[in-house]
Amino acid sequence: MLSQKLEVAVSLANEKVRFTGRGRDNPPVAFDYAPPLGDGRGYTGLEMLLLSLAACSGTSVVALLRQMRKSVRGLVVSAEGVRRATHPTALETIALHFQLTSEDATDHDVKMAVGLSQESICPVWAMVKGNVKISADWSIVAP
Repeated sequence: MLSQKLEVAVSLANEKVRFTGRGRDNPPVAFDYAPPLGDGRGYTGLEMLLLSLAACSGTSVVALLRQMRKSVRGLVVSAEGVRRATHPTALETIALHFQLTSEDATDHDVKMAVGLSQESICPVWAMVKGNVKISADWSIVAP
């Protein structure tokens, strides 16, 4: 059972704005911004948000397809975000692309899995979708 409480911490790692973040006993992750503010030696917060959305939605899509007894040989989830031109430069749109490798999943299967991920399974998608326009498409590749 997953804990209801999640804890992470970041700490300043240099004289600019690079932070190192960690949750549980996982390896640290570097956050940084492009020069001159930072050194560009880590992910920005928005890149981490996109990675979180891609991983969360990918996890739920794989689990749902496997529940449908479909083969999943591979899945690549790409996320592209477009920022506002003015501050705060929050994301205005996110485009997700799911590239599934499967010998038996159909377009209908993937559409259903992506729809369920968006509607009720992926917590990151649930948190972001009210603030950012998110589109999703997919392709299926035979192994």
